[in-house]
Amino acid sequence: MDIRQLRYFLAIAEEGQISKAARRLNIAQPPLSQQLKMLEQELGVILIERGARQIRLTDAGRLLQERATKLLEFLSATTSELKDMSSGAKGSLSIGAVASAGASFLPERVRQFHQRYPDVTFQFWEGSTSRILRLLQHGIIEIGITRTVFDPDLFQAIDLPPEPLLAAQSDTLGILPGHDACVSVGDLAGKPLLIHRSNEGIIVECCQRHGFDPRIICRGDDMRSLLAWAAAGIGIAIVPQSVVSLAPSQQLSYLEIADPGLTIRKAVICYKNRYLSAVAKNFMASLLTS
Repeated sequence: MDIRQLRYFLAIAEEGQISKAARRLNIAQPPLSQQLKMLEQELGVILIERGARQIRLTDAGRLLQERATKLLEFLSATTSELKDMSSGAKGSLSIGAVASAGASFLPERVRQFHQRYPDVTFQFWEGSTSRILRLLQHGIIEIGITRTVFDPDLFQAIDLPPEPLLAAQSDTLGILPGHDACVSVGDLAGKPLLIHRSNEGIIVECCQRHGFDPRIICRGDDMRSLLAWAAAGIGIAIVPQSVVSLAPSQQLSYLEIADPGLTIRKAVICYKNRYLSAVAKNFMASLLTS
């Protein structure tokens, strides 16, 4: 018993006559009758009782009609799903991002992508650049958003706009000018700084270029915690601009640090010579057009 025989049988059952079923299937009547006979012989049952003008399904015929209908519907749905997967309209996207990008850059892009591909689901990981690179290496994720520390020979990359670092201080602390749009690097000299570990290198380098070592009283791994410490008046948090919307606080003032060296650069990356699902390809393409 094969799919073709099931289609033939369903046509006969639905039309009620072999001749009508043959016309519907665009085949001659004798071969269709022969296929029905072969099916009955293979199954060892009588499927239809032949009348002068109409056929009537036996109990076995009604059971086969019910099961064949479900089988062919399932086959059709499976075929459609496979086509959707090959086009990227359905499937799962595994993506990882550094914390600030995962909470600021990604949500709007995912929303736009999900509107276009509503049957795509997501697997999301968050962590440091080194963790995202490990997840990519082990094939746990297909796409990563990292600080721009990557090998251009290994990775395809889409650079994201540079993001300035801000100084966030409690309004009650007030150790930086509170009404200026920005502060200079020199204004940070001697001030208690709260920094994210991933930004320590560029902060120290920038301060030393301006003739002083920064006074870092806390190094942390979570931007929200650094902002909470700043709101408590413990020190000045040095954070990317994107985190302002993550922890809005009436107790904090945000001042841009006027130095081109204090900017964060990120990129969306994937391996160049590794299989990339159609869903992931569609997501990368959507970033280029958004």
